[in-house]
Amino acid sequence: MLDPQPFVREAGAGPAIVCIHSNASTSSQWRGLMDLLAQRYHVLAPDSYGSGKTAEWPSDRVIRLQDEIDLLEPVFARIGESFVLVGHSYGAAIALLAALRYPRRVRALVLYEPTLFAVVDTRQSPPNGVDGIRNVVLAAGAALDTGDQDLAARHFIDFWMGSGSWEATPAQRKPSITGSVANVRRWAHALFTEPTPVEAFATLDVPVLYMIGEDSPESAHAVARVLLPVLSRVEVIRFPGLGHMAPVTHPEVVNAEIVRFLGEV
Repeated sequence: MLDPQPFVREAGAGPAIVCIHSNASTSSQWRGLMDLLAQRYHVLAPDSYGSGKTAEWPSDRVIRLQDEIDLLEPVFARIGESFVLVGHSYGAAIALLAALRYPRRVRALVLYEPTLFAVVDTRQSPPNGVDGIRNVVLAAGAALDTGDQDLAARHFIDFWMGSGSWEATPAQRKPSITGSVANVRRWAHALFTEPTPVEAFATLDVPVLYMIGEDSPESAHAVARVLLPVLSRVEVIRFPGLGHMAPVTHPEVVNAEIVRFLGEV
């Protein structure tokens, strides 16, 4: 297999912080946060597989979250002995698992609604709290099978951001999003089949900021209900009126809490 290298946005100097973006997004979602942190920290924001300027997953094998961590190895290799991981959605799921892989190097975690749906399925067989996203993946996949990428993107974006969000998306942004949503089954497979037991996260002995949008779909809240009781050093922030994509739609609110937390760890 080829040894792909992620595209990485980079700014500042100081203690290292690695920011991992959500699905249907790119490292550019962290530009505002990077501007805030660059005077005190060395901030790196990679593009995940098939996002932004990073190549597609280069194998016929179905991707796992561990493969996403492998992609970040070159980033981790050059940033010193310790670092903070910041993640949103799919990126937050990657961050959680990376913290288990590098327990002596990750010194804090900043998570906005990790979408590690497997922990819900292992606690309660379907039907359960993640059926909403499960059904959306099925609908988006069916649309892709008919060649309708626009409809697939509508299913996905409207689920996470609210009905009508796809219609309101600026036309110039739609092509990159529809291209990314073509990977929806790949993302879902990684998130629903991750074998790490939820009890493993109880071993994380680092400060964790876990942020939740009160208006997010039940699928995100269901994951939080399983993860939060096992995280031993967790601070929970709930944002009234904000949803799952708040790091993108309301970055000034979310970033303020991230900056505050980082100043305390």
